[in-house]
Amino acid sequence: MKKLFILFLFLGSFLASAQSNSNNSDLNLYLDCGKCDHAYIKQNLSHVNFVRDQKYADVYILVRTERNGSGGVKYSFEFQGQHRFKKMRNRLSFSTKSDDTSAEKRDLVFEYLKLGLVKFWLRSGNDDVISVQLKEEDKTAVVEEVKDSWNKWVFNVGLRGTFRGEEVKETKYLNYNASAKRVTEKNKFFIRVSRSNDKKIFRKDSGTTITRQESTSFSFSNVFSLNNHWSAGFFGGMYESTYKNFDLSYWLRPAIEYNFFDYKQSFKKQLVLSYRVGGSQNNYIETTIFDEDEELLWEHSFNLGGAVQQKWGNVSGEISYSSYLHDTSLSAVSFDLGTNFRLFKGFSLSLNGSYDITDNQVNLAAGDLSLEDLLLAQKQAQSGYKYSLRFGLNYSFGSMYNTIVNPRFNF
Repeated sequence: MKKLFILFLFLGSFLASAQSNSNNSDLNLYLDCGKCDHAYIKQNLSHVNFVRDQKYADVYILVRTERNGSGGVKYSFEFQGQHRFKKMRNRLSFSTKSDDTSAEKRDLVFEYLKLGLVKFWLRSGNDDVISVQLKEEDKTAVVEEVKDSWNKWVFNVGLRGTFRGEEVKETKYLNYNASAKRVTEKNKFFIRVSRSNDKKIFRKDSGTTITRQESTSFSFSNVFSLNNHWSAGFFGGMYESTYKNFDLSYWLRPAIEYNFFDYKQSFKKQLVLSYRVGGSQNNYIETTIFDEDEELLWEHSFNLGGAVQQKWGNVSGEISYSSYLHDTSLSAVSFDLGTNFRLFKGFSLSLNGSYDITDNQVNLAAGDLSLEDLLLAQKQAQSGYKYSLRFGLNYSFGSMYNTIVNPRFNF
């Protein structure tokens, strides 16, 4: 089968920032992409004007991303015509590999962006700046089936460290981790082990204070695709933490999940309800506030989560509830919300927040926390709730065209 390689030759210099200087046959674009190199695209893509509000775009380009099974990213392009191109649509997608560099990803995004704009350039009368080059098929070449010697397994080994210091204090943090996963259409398996060590040193006239936090975790999951809406699986693992008073905790929880939309639509919308139930064996470092040194607990949880990414912006949220079966008053409720959308021309709002009700802290050590333990976060403190909130408002106005990129004094 012939392979089609399309090479675009773009002529001309950058467009001026004023609307009056733009070519009528050039396309007005609005690129909605969180993982694109916008500066590179503006510097290298000719015969277009980049507008700051999607309302004025001839072509609105929405780029969605999802993590793929190999550790890379799948990019899905949706080209939506507006105004004189109102009935025109185009969709393209490609995937990167886990070891692709930023430059390689940037170049792929740029090539697919140009490819998706071809039909719009032709419609606008810019056919004289497009050339098509066909490479003849090598009929003598032997086509061999690509064999995956790893059978879709992906492994990762990591080491992270942070070292900071000044005259009166030092921080040393190290994390070792290893993971393996195998993702297919029918099954998703994941396993990970991690070890962390956090050491802080404080020096003062009265002496030196040293604090340590250590944790080890092992987790695994195995998820099966039942059909386009249902999934099932199980989750398990082990955990040690000096901060959370776990000498050793291990658990296993079967689960089932229902997606109100087809899983194939996950790149643009999801609404998922899941249920997990299982047991955990907890061995504590210190006797807990419930006078327990070790115990077997059964618990269950419900989770409702959704995400939407459209022209007006994106919204994601999650509500979860969990409780122990022997005493449902030992429960936790969590709310999470994240959104970024345009309210009207030039005005955008971003909001991210969470609120957790935590009445299930069975692992807390008995006795009072010292001020040193509290300030240095040596041990987990009892708390009935926790919250966080981040918001931003932005209003942009002025020239509609912003093609020019000036990199001077960027560092």
